Amino acid sequence: MMYSNPLITIEIHESEIPWLKIFTQTPHKEFSECSSEEKKMIWNALDIIEKEMLEYFKPHKINIASFGNMLPRVHWHIMARFENDSYFPEPMWGMKQREGFELEAPMEPFLEKVRRELDSRLN
Repeated sequence: MMYSNPLITIEIHESEIPWLKIFTQTPHKEFSECSSEEKKMIWNALDIIEKEMLEYFKPHKINIASFGNMLPRVHWHIMARFENDSYFPEPMWGMKQREGFELEAPMEPFLEKVRRELDSRLN
């Protein structure tokens, strides 16, 4: 877990690309079940993470998705995609397109900046 407050938790998804996931602390099955405070917290966290990913990693595209087929609980994926990542333009769970992708920037400075922004704007 990289961040937590009373309404949400943010986790790092182990991957070759920057990939974070936001969960509600309460295990809602659908987004419509979330309180307005939870919804606002999720949207603010998505906004912070997306902007920081764009600024720090300079990806080709940010993918944001909420599925819940395998884990029927409200959660959001935020992924920085690069034209040369192993799966692009396929989804990260799709068919691998190439080998040899390495992230050029280290994750830890990005994670620290996101933590600071989340702390200052969400608490």
